[in-house]
Amino acid sequence: MVITSKSNPLIKTVISLSDKKFRKQLGLYLVEGLKPVKECLAAGCEVEKIICTPEHEAMFPNAVIVSESVFKSISGEKTPQGVLAVVKLPETELKPPENCSLLLDCVQDPGNLGTVIRTANAAGYNEIYLINCTDAYSPKAVRASMSGIFFVNVYCGSREEVLNALSGVPLICADMDGEDIFSFNPPEKFCLCIGNEGGGISKEVKSCAAHTVKIPMQSTCESLNAAVSAGIAMYALKNNLKSNKR
Repeated sequence: MVITSKSNPLIKTVISLSDKKFRKQLGLYLVEGLKPVKECLAAGCEVEKIICTPEHEAMFPNAVIVSESVFKSISGEKTPQGVLAVVKLPETELKPPENCSLLLDCVQDPGNLGTVIRTANAAGYNEIYLINCTDAYSPKAVRASMSGIFFVNVYCGSREEVLNALSGVPLICADMDGEDIFSFNPPEKFCLCIGNEGGGISKEVKSCAAHTVKIPMQSTCESLNAAVSAGIAMYALKNNLKSNKR
């Protein structure tokens, strides 16, 4: 049976998951695209339903099949691939990190957030703390994470809650007033803090910092994109740790 009506209750539910309020209320989020859905399944995420067009029916035998026009109505892509998964939001309670971690303070752009998550997964920062950030499980952030969201633990909380969870862990804040990150010797375990795209790290988080580091830049450049800064900083600190062990 192929669903051909956009008024179908399931289709209405899927459309509602573009809104953070309904993602939170239903405990679900969306993953779209053939490769992301396959990686989501391979990662062991709790997939509630797979929705696809008839051309992918053989690949996903238990999927809900919808017409091309219905799929376009639920897709967030300009050129839909015809495969989408409805996935259960992971239940993660705030807790102290086990290894080197990342704190994002008021990062508001979902593309930036997703890119940071993608890089964090690649660089081995598997615990990511969010304070007043955009939703990591929005379709745009999930898409930008390039499946990285499936392999990290994302913790959200108030500034006080997150800082309490990180109590005892040295915070390393990325800020233009810090010391050169490429010559900085980080502690064995730390939490790297990256701030808002325009305003940087909040004074509350900065006041808790054990160290402040900067990425040196030419005078013709005022600042770097938050995701780019986070990527450089994550790899620089891990590289410095390895160098210290030699």
